[in-house]
Amino acid sequence: GSSLLTGPEGLMAKERENLKRLKCLRRYRQRYGVEALLHRQLKERRMLATDGTAQQAHTTRSSQRCLAFVDDVRCSNQSLPMTRHCLTHICQDTNQMLFKPCQGSEEVPCNKPVPVSLSEDPCCPLHLRLPPQMYVPEQVLVVPEELEAAPTDLYLSAAELQPTESLPLEFSD
Repeated sequence: GSSLLTGPEGLMAKERENLKRLKCLRRYRQRYGVEALLHRQLKERRMLATDGTAQQAHTTRSSQRCLAFVDDVRCSNQSLPMTRHCLTHICQDTNQMLFKPCQGSEEVPCNKPVPVSLSEDPCCPLHLRLPPQMYVPEQVLVVPEELEAAPTDLYLSAAELQPTESLPLEFSD
């Protein structure tokens, strides 16, 4: 709106009124003076507070290790966010509800943690049961041998086809 001519020679009365409304809308809900200063200070304080807590949470988070013990040795893997166990030992946490151990099959038992999904019995990719095949390929037709070895003298070549008196020339092609 600032690039438009604002003089009486450039705009009609209606256009001037529309320009005035546009300038008012541009300033709508803008802070001025003391209010703008206080708002800027509040934003700076919030940024400092969130940066400090985020940085502090990151340093404590990176030092957290899994609490599981394997053969009396503590696991050295980093724990998952918001938990005390790594991905390998997450099923040892009795309060978590996001992972279940894979049931495996009768021959090969599996206790690998698998995220709980919409299915009742989640499985790892190794033990995933595929749905039945929906596409059935067409059966290849077996051609009898007697049809394959048909005599070639039944077919006429283009040179042998001549127009006859009984058929007009346009139908003989």
